[in-house]
This record gives sequence, structure tokens and C-alpha cells, in this order.
Amino acid sequence: MRVGDEENMQISEVAQKFGLTQDTLRYYEREGLIGPIAKGDNGIRNYTENDLQRIQFVKCMRAAGLEISFLKRYIQLFDEGDETIKERREILVEQRKILKKKLDDMQEAYDRLNMKIDLYDKNILDKSLM
Repeated sequence: MRVGDEENMQISEVAQKFGLTQDTLRYYEREGLIGPIAKGDNGIRNYTENDLQRIQFVKCMRAAGLEISFLKRYIQLFDEGDETIKERREILVEQRKILKKKLDDMQEAYDRLNMKIDLYDKNILDKSLM
């Protein structure tokens, strides 16, 4: 999903755009992952392009299994400015290592599933859980 040139989208529109619930967006805001989101005179949240980019980043990282605590720290450092670039990079490198391990584990499980399915497809009696 690519963030476009939308401006001042309301929470229902943002939730639909990203496939998130409004409660999730409010939670992200409470946790400091996005926002604070500006509100109009009527109290309705108005999401800017920058807000949408942050939501896209958070959604992507959460889909990859990154923890809220990592994201909070990373975003806090990002907001502190360029003097935190080295630390942000280190955090990302560490998270990449963790994600690579998860990917390797998932690949192993995927390969095992394919092997087991192949046995069934060939009508070979599967006598082992291995």
C-alpha cells in the first residue's frame, strides 16, 4: 500500500485505507506511535500526510512482528532528530536479525508442510510426525 496525497482524512477513512480498526488507530496514538493527531473544532481527528506515513510504517512493522516497545523507542528517537541516526540504525539492524530468524523458522516449517503434503498426494502412508 502506498500513501498518496490525501490530507486531513478522518479516522474512519484512515481505518478503511489501512485495514485497521478505529480502536487500533486510537491505541497507536495513545502509545505515541502516531500523532498526536490534530482535531478540528468539532473534535474530529484530521490525519495529515505525515500521520499516514507513520501509520503505514507502524502497520508494516507490526505485520512483521515487531513489538510495540521497539516501535515506541524507534519513533521517540526519530522525533529527537538527526543526532539519533546511529542509535536508530542499530535498533533496525537488531530487529532485522530477529526478523531474519523468524523468516528462517517459517521457511523451515513451510518446507516441512510441503513435504508432508507431498506424501499425502503420493498416497504414501505417513507414519511419522516428522
